[in-house]
Amino acid sequence: MQTAIIIDDELKGRIALKQKLLDHCPGIRLIGEADSGKTGIALIESICPDIVFLDIEMPGMDGFEMLKKISDKKFHIIFTTAYDHYAIKAIKFAAFDYLLKPVDIEELKEAIERITTNILQNHTIKKLEVLEQHLFANSARNKIAIPTIDGLLFFNISDIVYLEAHSNYTEIHFMNNQKLTASRTLKEFEEMLPSDKFFRPHHSYIINLDYIKRYIRGDGGQIELQNGSVVSVSRSKKDEFLKAIGY
Repeated sequence: MQTAIIIDDELKGRIALKQKLLDHCPGIRLIGEADSGKTGIALIESICPDIVFLDIEMPGMDGFEMLKKISDKKFHIIFTTAYDHYAIKAIKFAAFDYLLKPVDIEELKEAIERITTNILQNHTIKKLEVLEQHLFANSARNKIAIPTIDGLLFFNISDIVYLEAHSNYTEIHFMNNQKLTASRTLKEFEEMLPSDKFFRPHHSYIINLDYIKRYIRGDGGQIELQNGSVVSVSRSKKDEFLKAIGY
């Protein structure tokens, strides 16, 4: 059984999440709760939970600031938030789970299942490095955490040549002919990747514009990439693609 705590400044939010855990998540034992970042730090350090449900927006010290003050991060994090704001994209880049309030029961169960089926692969520290880069760093935001069938891998975005849809999974191709299957849809990657660098010319593909070798004219046309791969351009995306490459 996994132990968990809730850190949320709103009493109603803590009560609601606690009840859903009790009713629908029998593999989780709730062992504490805190109403601020400060008390949350003390609680984590005193009882060492397996899972922390952490509210992002809290007065005085928000969830991200709280995490920066904890040295021993040997726990899984599921963020909770009432707002679908800028931080969600950064959270996705780092492959953390998040729950929008009011918390949906099925989404809660799915988040916990992802943690319990990968209990030996807690990359919290590395994931937080990616998260902080996308939230705070002034340098290029170039790292991404990619969840795969076997675990979690970390890459530079600039190493990706193109992505290809395979049902609810995505095959990611790199310049060195390496490829991997990610347990995310192509649409999820489209929402995350920077639109000034990546373009979706077809419902099955997203390409890195930096790796285009040539455009082959046609009804929609085709794009040859620097690794030798050729992807199609749909007729509906042709004009948009030509504009994206400045043609």
